[in-house]
Amino acid sequence: MKRAVVVLLACLFAVGLASTALAADVKMVLATGGTAGTYYPFGGAMAKIWNSKIAGMNVTAQATGASAENVRLVNKKEAELAIVQSDTIDFAYNAKEAFKEKLTKMAALAVLYPEVIQVVVRGDSKADSFDDLKGMKIGVGAPGSGTEANFRQLCDIYGLKKEDVKAQYLSFAESAEQFKDKHIDAFIVVAGIPNAAIMDIGAQHSVKIINVSDDKAKQLVKKYPFLSPFTIPANTYKGITKDVKTVAVNAVLIVNTEVKEDVAYNLVKALFDNQSELATAHAKGKELNVKKASTGVSIPFHPGAVKYYKEKGLL
Repeated sequence: MKRAVVVLLACLFAVGLASTALAADVKMVLATGGTAGTYYPFGGAMAKIWNSKIAGMNVTAQATGASAENVRLVNKKEAELAIVQSDTIDFAYNAKEAFKEKLTKMAALAVLYPEVIQVVVRGDSKADSFDDLKGMKIGVGAPGSGTEANFRQLCDIYGLKKEDVKAQYLSFAESAEQFKDKHIDAFIVVAGIPNAAIMDIGAQHSVKIINVSDDKAKQLVKKYPFLSPFTIPANTYKGITKDVKTVAVNAVLIVNTEVKEDVAYNLVKALFDNQSELATAHAKGKELNVKKASTGVSIPFHPGAVKYYKEKGLL
């Protein structure tokens, strides 16, 4: 009789453990970007960290059309996680630019790395400040792109009107070619540093990057809180021997607001606890910095992320 009771209890205990294990299993989709870009491989590197370091976690990195699509996927719960630019999530959250309705079922987990606003001119250009570009032909990004929005933000703070410059709506690649052929005088790139297009031009031509003064950077960040100050170190590009001050948007990890607090907390903790491993897997992992992970984002942080950053004395 006693043996039967012991066997029964053992069976019940085993069933209980199995139920607990099943309940703990979490499957999530991480929306990234195109397979040729940065978001997809970096997302894959993060997913590998989470899946190996968090018991029961199963995150799949999914190739997408990047930021604008990603915020819609998260808000529709077609993806639980996504990598997006900080300006895009601001536009989506507040129904600005291309977003006609507010998308608020998302929260920030961490700033991953900066995507730097770089205004490139020729080395012998008379332009030293953004307002010196008045009257010039400038490659400002594709129509409706984040780059074009950043161009308009700079114009706003520097007091330039639309008609003050000859805006050319070109992609990064198109701008680079037009710049090489001297069809445009300047162009804007919003990307991590060093940027391949600028490096390619710099190998053949003398270039410089326009400096954004501390005062203007402060005004930009105040009016557009998804921006943050950034310094491009000297010698990042050939011939640029001094630090260049500018501003940056950020690549941000977001999550659907319905994801549980403990799940969000574990995702953030695993990311920073294993930062060195992430840096080995992808170069952008070296730029992940817990001290900068909770700034430069205008939407609310998830309670799980808030808990982690408070533990680190950062919020």
